[in-house]
Amino acid sequence: MINILSICGSPVEGSSTEFLLRRIAESVSANLRHDRARHRLIRLNDLDFAPCQACGEAPTPSWCFLDDGLSDAYKQLAACDCLLFGSPIYFDSVSAQAKAFIDRCNCFRPPDFDNRNPQHDFIKLIGRKRPGAIVLVGGEQGWFEGARRCIAGFFKWIEVVNEGVLVFRSTDFTCAGEAADNPNITEDAGRLGRHLARLLDKQYAKR
Repeated sequence: MINILSICGSPVEGSSTEFLLRRIAESVSANLRHDRARHRLIRLNDLDFAPCQACGEAPTPSWCFLDDGLSDAYKQLAACDCLLFGSPIYFDSVSAQAKAFIDRCNCFRPPDFDNRNPQHDFIKLIGRKRPGAIVLVGGEQGWFEGARRCIAGFFKWIEVVNEGVLVFRSTDFTCAGEAADNPNITEDAGRLGRHLARLLDKQYAKR
């Protein structure tokens, strides 16, 4: 069973961000040849969690010292075979929900205080790379690069290889889920899902 995890940083249920994450995941599932897929979508806005407190120590064997709404999300993130991460564009970056989550994942590479790896100041706790993709939704005049860099850096931190960025420019910010009525972006999402399915099939064949 291939586990696909979507993390949605939009505060709006049924948003274009959520629709596109689901569309990509559906395409992955439909195009896998060697195994079935299980998809889980996490709406960060539905979770009750505190921002990072910069504890300064490794929480090993846990992912974080804080035990809150992210505890299960950490387990899903560590175990997934494919990660889809989406956010609307707020002030040229990701949403507050998305950024708070990213910050709380700092301990996926805790500081190497014991000098276990002299070549690096941090320890990799995830031993395998997984494919992933980014969904960004903003206005027609939006600047997407700040959000892309933020999520791309996060992907590197948690051993996810960015295999594509899907950008949707909304023409009406009052219309939630506008992307569902746009055949071009829907097809782009399907194409990205097919690409991810091919990568996952190759990984499955090596198991």
